[in-house]
Amino acid sequence: MDSLDAAAAELLDALRRRGLSLACCESLSAGMLAGTLANISGASAVLRGGLVTYATELKSELAGVDPQLLDLFGPISPECAAAMARGARTACGADIAIALTGVAGPERQDGHPVGEVWMAVASGEHAVRVRRMSPPRRYSRQGIRAQAVAEAIDLGREHIDAMPLG
Repeated sequence: MDSLDAAAAELLDALRRRGLSLACCESLSAGMLAGTLANISGASAVLRGGLVTYATELKSELAGVDPQLLDLFGPISPECAAAMARGARTACGADIAIALTGVAGPERQDGHPVGEVWMAVASGEHAVRVRRMSPPRRYSRQGIRAQAVAEAIDLGREHIDAMPLG
């Protein structure tokens, strides 16, 4: 088991121990997060599903992101990531949702540099953590996407560990 699979297994175990379900909302990762989690045996006990909102309008149509928020902050923003997580949580009927949005390259997008990635985890309307991805270790599309998934898994685990028991 590689380190990403091990981290995914730990996240799923933390969810299972607390009796929580998970959904994903993915833009630049296009289902890679949900796929990574689904590769782990037993994922179906906690993984509800996810939304792939690669196109900006789908962030609104599928994840319920307010179009005014998209107009004001854009699809590559902490505000959008948080709204995507809240929307996926609601749309999928999950206790927790993780969202990813950003630029995997090879070119800048709407003034945002390659490697700018925002991720969020939501466990309630107001319980949201947002983080910008660390500077990319590898400037390839696949490298950026893989790093984003790994950091999103870590963020999800940190969020669960910080939740009160019960």
